[in-house]
Amino acid sequence: MEEAKKTKKNRDDRIGFGGLLLWNSRQISTTMFVLLSGFLMIYCTDTLKIPAAMVSMILVASKVLDGVTDMFAGFIVDRTETRWGKARPYEIFIIGLWICTWLMFSCPTGWSTTVKCIWIFVMYALVNSICQTFLNASGTPYVVRAYKEKQIVKLTSYGSIITMLAAVIFNVTFPTMMAKVATSAAGWSKLVLMIAIPATAIGVLRMIFVKEKYNVDATTNGEKVRVKDIGAVLKTNKYILIIALMTLVFNFVTNMGVQVYYFTYVVGNVGLMGVLAASQVISLPLALAFPKLIAKFSTINLMIGGFLISAVGYLFNAIAGANMPLLIIGAILTGAGTVPASMLISLIIIECADFNEWKGIPRMEGTMGSINGLAQKIGAAVGTASLGFLLSMVGYTGDAATISGGAVTMIKLLYGIIPMVLYILTALTLKGYKLNKMMPQIKADNEARRAEVAKNK
Repeated sequence: MEEAKKTKKNRDDRIGFGGLLLWNSRQISTTMFVLLSGFLMIYCTDTLKIPAAMVSMILVASKVLDGVTDMFAGFIVDRTETRWGKARPYEIFIIGLWICTWLMFSCPTGWSTTVKCIWIFVMYALVNSICQTFLNASGTPYVVRAYKEKQIVKLTSYGSIITMLAAVIFNVTFPTMMAKVATSAAGWSKLVLMIAIPATAIGVLRMIFVKEKYNVDATTNGEKVRVKDIGAVLKTNKYILIIALMTLVFNFVTNMGVQVYYFTYVVGNVGLMGVLAASQVISLPLALAFPKLIAKFSTINLMIGGFLISAVGYLFNAIAGANMPLLIIGAILTGAGTVPASMLISLIIIECADFNEWKGIPRMEGTMGSINGLAQKIGAAVGTASLGFLLSMVGYTGDAATISGGAVTMIKLLYGIIPMVLYILTALTLKGYKLNKMMPQIKADNEARRAEVAKNK
């Protein structure tokens, strides 16, 4: 009898390699988009010849629209009820994301600077304020209704290996492809189309094959969330705000896009970026240990440790100059350190949703996913924008023959010291997240409440 229970438990927790691939298919696609977005600044400055400060203004302006759409998207997802489920229908936005991304990198060079700026702004806003917004808002509500808790931990942990591997492959191959194909505006358009077509096909797989099967809204008695519930979450749940701040800083650092400038003007060979990406494969096996590490130390403590490891990596970047062995060590440490924050965020949002339920307010995974998504996009845009503003301040011209010493110094600071300081501060901020210590009691109380509701029905 005991053996039968253990077999059933293992079967319930089982996912399978095919299941891992299906669930992470959309994450692979959006990861490729995020990495590609890091090249938008250099595309605009060096190919379209738009001043860096002007590109920065475009990216910052788009965040005003993002701030509106993000909160609406999460609220819309939380209120959705269809025969396909609550969150699954919004996966369709992956198609729009890649169409608009290709168009964004297909701006005609013959247009005036003003028209180019309008084109980039519109496409960037469609990609981030609409498509990426709904994808961010639907991710956590989808997984919590498609899988059980222990399956989610495995999906997130083991699935991160697949996503990281895809990121490494992209980072290894894209600089080489960029050097060979993206030598003109037409080349950029061709290169992005070569990525967009397979990325779209991969991105729709989980929407097609993964169904929502579980009801986690038992305690709401079928009532839809209201606008005032957003205020209740912001007032009651300080933990999601701490996580949002972490996400903002993390994306500020990772989306500055300074690496391509560093390898262009400091190392002198942009193709060597692929060597650093390949070296980060070493950190992939770390994800295999995540389930046990989470059980022992908690997800948030893994994130804190990760940021401190990344800070050490950025210290190596700060002293490396053009020394490739030191840059490789820095890349390994920064890559390994950011794995928990980039791959385990959905587990933290689920904890925050459990806290909401414990406090007697709707779970609202969609809304909290949108809060975190907004922080992600603000961080990414401000990071890219800051790069443009700071380079403009020190006289960056987009021409290797005329680049100033001040511009080179700024590129070095942005590749080492500044991220190091920001990550140390982030690790210290995360110490204020105490929800992990309360989770056993919260989960027990929520399960008891759900059981009582089911019994009364």
